[in-house]
Amino acid sequence: QVQLVESGGGLVQAGGSLRLSCVASGSIFSITAMGWYRQAPGKQRELVATVTPGGTTNYADSVKGRFTISRGDAKNTVYLQMNSLKPEDTAVYYCNAYGTHLGTTGWRTGDIWGQGTQVAVSS
Repeated sequence: QVQLVESGGGLVQAGGSLRLSCVASGSIFSITAMGWYRQAPGKQRELVATVTPGGTTNYADSVKGRFTISRGDAKNTVYLQMNSLKPEDTAVYYCNAYGTHLGTTGWRTGDIWGQGTQVAVSS
């Protein structure tokens, strides 16, 4: 079974920092892009940042200059360093990986999602 397990969420004051981690495990043949998305109450899930195997990164305008995404040496891990946090960053953060993995009906190429980790920023 393929899993993405996130960790590192929590409660922090505005201006503080958090580091999220995500590890992919299970029957995964290959992973291309990995990234982080977030969903605030009453809002749609939105892109935060993505990173390719070659290290190309992409960020939402709202987090540029404050958040940094990186992949671990094992290539099945991804991190999100969040600095200068704002109350509007409060959301459930989801790890995402796109790649070829073993699904319930066989090998497939598509998205894998983690369960999410809560980030709350107080003013």
